Amino acid sequence: MTLTRRTISGISIIIPTLNERGNIALQASALANSGCEVIVVDGGSGDGTVETAEKAGFTVFSSPPGRARQLNLGARAAAGGILLFLHADTRLPSGFASTVIAALHDSGCSVGAFRLTIDEPTPALRFIACCANLRSRLLHLPYGDQALFTTRDIFAKAGGFAELAIMEDFLFVKKAQKLGSVLITEDYVTTSARRWKRKGILRTTMINQVMVAGYYLKIPPEKLALLYDR
Repeated sequence: MTLTRRTISGISIIIPTLNERGNIALQASALANSGCEVIVVDGGSGDGTVETAEKAGFTVFSSPPGRARQLNLGARAAAGGILLFLHADTRLPSGFASTVIAALHDSGCSVGAFRLTIDEPTPALRFIACCANLRSRLLHLPYGDQALFTTRDIFAKAGGFAELAIMEDFLFVKKAQKLGSVLITEDYVTTSARRWKRKGILRTTMINQVMVAGYYLKIPPEKLALLYDR
């Protein structure tokens, strides 16, 4: 697909990284023939992530660490009229570009995302993915590991990502909801199980729910970030 600079059909994929060499190598293979601009915004990797991204032909920027800050920098540098925010360990489905363009041509759609699968389909992780998909459908609240996408104009009107330590995806979607509908595609992305394996499934799930509850209880995000880190 031929993309036109700064039109709705031009997709810029923005990937924030910090020591993600292996995942960037996989993204290089997956996105090689996508026809999309790929921007990697690195937060200070020391494992060869930057060199791997440059070798793949991706546009690379350096930034102080912080996912929201990195995503905003990538959005400012992007050429496309469509911005797709992709975690380094999340894989897009085949044909994703057509799906994204079709979704955003719906004049009522402000932001979209994909359904979620996790790359280790144990019963517990299948349940987690099922709950994430139900949340996305019923509450219109997809998270960043579902590959959020929007237009450049909507992103600007929503004020971009709040440059906080956590919940930048949640807060962005909440702002975007005021500008239009949230569309969840029928296609699935596949994300890594690593964070659930690292902290434990129950603990990770509980932390996420505490963060959301804290938001609705109007606890300042800075305090939530301290709690999250602890």
